[in-house]
Amino acid sequence: MNVLRRRGARIGVGVMAIGLMGVAGPNRLAPPGQMPPNTVALSEMMRELSARPGFTEAMLAELDKGGKKGPALLTPKLIDELRKRILGKDWESLDHFPGWTMQAINPTVRVIGHVAGKSETAEDMSAVHPGASPSAAQTSEHLDLGPYALDKPDTISLEKPSDLPGFTTDGLVSSLGAGVVRGDGPNDLAPEHAQSQRLAYVLNRLAANKLEGAELFTVSKSTTPDDVIRDLQSTGHEVTVTDSRYFANFGHLHYNGKDVMMPFYVNSQIMVPGTKRPLLVPVSHAEYEWHIRGPHVNADVSYYFGVDGKSEWRTMDTLDQPWVMKRDAHTYRGADAVEVTRLASALTVAYMHLHASHAALPFGGYYALGVCQDGVSAIEKKMTGKVTLFPNTADASFFTDARDAEINALMLAIPKDRDGKAPEPERIFGSLPTEDLEGISIPGLGADLVAVHTAWMDGSLKRTRTWKSTAAEVLLFSMGALLLVGAVRRARRMTR
Repeated sequence: MNVLRRRGARIGVGVMAIGLMGVAGPNRLAPPGQMPPNTVALSEMMRELSARPGFTEAMLAELDKGGKKGPALLTPKLIDELRKRILGKDWESLDHFPGWTMQAINPTVRVIGHVAGKSETAEDMSAVHPGASPSAAQTSEHLDLGPYALDKPDTISLEKPSDLPGFTTDGLVSSLGAGVVRGDGPNDLAPEHAQSQRLAYVLNRLAANKLEGAELFTVSKSTTPDDVIRDLQSTGHEVTVTDSRYFANFGHLHYNGKDVMMPFYVNSQIMVPGTKRPLLVPVSHAEYEWHIRGPHVNADVSYYFGVDGKSEWRTMDTLDQPWVMKRDAHTYRGADAVEVTRLASALTVAYMHLHASHAALPFGGYYALGVCQDGVSAIEKKMTGKVTLFPNTADASFFTDARDAEINALMLAIPKDRDGKAPEPERIFGSLPTEDLEGISIPGLGADLVAVHTAWMDGSLKRTRTWKSTAAEVLLFSMGALLLVGAVRRARRMTR
């Protein structure tokens, strides 16, 4: 009898332990390491300022605005989670925010999208207007054209100096008080801002030539962005296009003159060897960058689909904080540079069609139509046959417009991270802005990455339990509990 009881209890407790380990556990990075010079953690700033009346809410409101943040979309639920961690003085967790899997993050976007996506003209997120053309208002909202209006024909020459204004921090940098500033000053590309801004407007406007109702815009005799790049190459300009990756900085905050480290962490569903912790990785920002040097044009511009809902060329002359680092995963010149330009142009047009067909999507379609990685992944797939970026969030069901068949096919072909499936290690490491894992200055991250990479290479890599495995463990626990109850009942009958 006693033996039966102990065996039954052991089975039940063992199953319970397995189930609880699958459901919960430490969600922390390794011990702190060396911070970059002149940098403080978000927790250090908030320790000092969270008690200041009104500061936390003012900061959260500022973070909720758009900008170059990569995939760090702060939905209402995430904002509330950030608030809870600050008010609860959960400093360690704050520095690893949010640390959720994509499966946990996805519903926070999906729910707000379902509510905000409703309108008088669209009953729900699936309502579409096939073949719709972007209105003037939509074009103005989702594509920066500068002085080159969509409804006016024009011809310009890039050989003439740009008459646009130079770099300014107006509208880019704001003070939150208490020594906190949001936004970044100029980098070493800022002196050429006038040329870069003109080129960004020109490439956007040339792409827009393919929108229905657009008047013809030309640069000399070029009518497409790829024609311009080909023409620049033929006139003595060196054109280099890079596929560039950074750690996404969702804060862009500075405190008393120091940078505030604010990564946006995602649970990779990979175990850090020798621990019971999942590998938390800062999400990356990815973009294509055009670097042009020559007799008439010296400019640097980038392309990506951003939090602002714009799939377009932009200037890239604000200063990045050192901890975000940078790696050029691929470099293209010659005909390949022309082809990347053509694909970026096709993406720009496809996204304008998507805005017209799905005007009710919240956040300008950001997340539902992808994040910065999706477009870069699509081009990488076409150029190299592989995808090395994580996460990709685009819902392929939106990409059905027959006018954009090439882009639809590419978006369908890239890996998706909407269903909670664990990402491939190749994409985790491919997204990083450096190959020098030990040189990463985010505390604890380098050591974790080295350990995981070693396990990946020697075949000992282990995954954390997914929802499906956890559900199976709950079932196993229930079966164990039933066995225990049955054993107890049998034992009681035997003693009667």
